[in-house]
Amino acid sequence: MMGKSKLQNGIDENIPVISISGLYKTFDDLQVLKDININLYKGENIAVLGRSGEGKSVLIKIIIGLMKPDQGKVLVLGKEVDKLDGKVLNELRLRIGFSFQNSALYDSMNVYQNLAFPLTMNVKNLSKYEVRDAVEEVLGAVGLIDKIYQMPSELSGGQRKRIGIARTLIMKPEIMLYDEPTSGLDPVTSSEINELILEVQQQYNTSSLIITHDLTCAKNTGNRIAILNDGKFLKIGKFAEVFNTEDEHIQGFLNYNFIQ
Repeated sequence: MMGKSKLQNGIDENIPVISISGLYKTFDDLQVLKDININLYKGENIAVLGRSGEGKSVLIKIIIGLMKPDQGKVLVLGKEVDKLDGKVLNELRLRIGFSFQNSALYDSMNVYQNLAFPLTMNVKNLSKYEVRDAVEEVLGAVGLIDKIYQMPSELSGGQRKRIGIARTLIMKPEIMLYDEPTSGLDPVTSSEINELILEVQQQYNTSSLIITHDLTCAKNTGNRIAILNDGKFLKIGKFAEVFNTEDEHIQGFLNYNFIQ
């Protein structure tokens, strides 16, 4: 796996690409997010670590404008997301890559068609040669150029995750949002996906939020870790800093997970 210190040098703490302050979200009587404050800086990976039901997915939906906050401000690439109209919001979303937990590939399309689809839908007047070059580039980046004409049903779970990431990369996003990238994968494949997340960060100059309940994923991919518990961030910092504590809620994650 490539060295973390090398990646740290690419982080610009003067440029927050996502800035969240005083964020609250409630459903009926259930307060899901409570006073969330965090900055994701240019070139940085932050792993948001929390158990199921802690509001991690709600946080992502607010960031991409699928939900509105009850209170607080969410700035993405300098724009206040919940104040944007449909056209401007869609333009902003094209600058954000979202890697779904289930990869979200179209079963009726082969790998080439799955990757070409978002490109041809959003970038007009591309020649078939330009589309093919783009597809081959991102497939090369995820190490699956030999799968270009296979159907999703012919791929392993790890390969589908990689193709899902490739489909996101084809739009050259500035921000990557990973939703449980190692969920359902064996330890070896999980390790490969973690390494790919770091390679994407370096090769494509992305800033990433990695939503996960997997401590190994958080440890290996995050320049910083943010512990989400009961709708609040308990602590944000480097892995060693975050877990150097007697706080039983934070220590509980060490018992909940197995670190490789």
